[in-house]
Amino acid sequence: MKMFFLKSVLFFSCLALFSCESKRQNPVAKAYKAGVILSFDDAYVDEWAEADRALKKYSWKATFNVCRIDSIGKPQIEKLLQMQKDGHEIAGHGYHHYNAVKFVKQHGMDAYIDQEITPMIASMKRLNFKVTTFAYPYGERSDALDKALSPKFKIIRGRAFGGELPEKQDSYFNNSKIVFAFDIDNSHIHFSIPYLLELLDYAKKHNKILLLCGHKPVRNATENYQTKIETLEFICRYMKLNDLKFYTLSDLDPLLEKK
Repeated sequence: MKMFFLKSVLFFSCLALFSCESKRQNPVAKAYKAGVILSFDDAYVDEWAEADRALKKYSWKATFNVCRIDSIGKPQIEKLLQMQKDGHEIAGHGYHHYNAVKFVKQHGMDAYIDQEITPMIASMKRLNFKVTTFAYPYGERSDALDKALSPKFKIIRGRAFGGELPEKQDSYFNNSKIVFAFDIDNSHIHFSIPYLLELLDYAKKHNKILLLCGHKPVRNATENYQTKIETLEFICRYMKLNDLKFYTLSDLDPLLEKK
């Protein structure tokens, strides 16, 4: 009887240990609320600040991916620091805004990191920006670039260039640190309010986080790389009515399954 008892204890101990190991090897996806990431690229700081004033009433939150940081004036740096203090994210977008894929093809990966990434991180740190994420200039990327930059950033953002059905769109968070955003600039070939509504509805229905990107917020779009504030207000109103959550790019990192 004593031997049987000892064998039973050993069996159940091994079973519990195996169960714990299985859980560690196969983590359960973390639950999160449906929402949207609004991100803006380049260095349209004055326009970003104007959009922020217009959208504060929605308690919005956005990620501003900044390039050419050492060419930005002091008043604009102060505006970026204030937006960071208010809960927005200030992220990296390249020191010179070179096309990463073309630059690496011509000069190599080490030269790209030395000229675009290292000085960008150093300057933004010196200016008290907490940079943990990066958006590729022009949205162009490669697997080799993703691999080289992954140790330096928690989340890396490209762009989803197509206008596929929502269920086939790449612009939803899918438990990867490499993410893609759909372009909501007014001149983008696939952008329209009805299509944007489809993407938002899909995020709400399927509990997804939708990633969107633009450049220069304006009241009236007259050229490329301009996002109408009216579009941003449409998104904010939809989110408020449907109880969606605003995320920044760095908010995705805690949601990743850590293996």
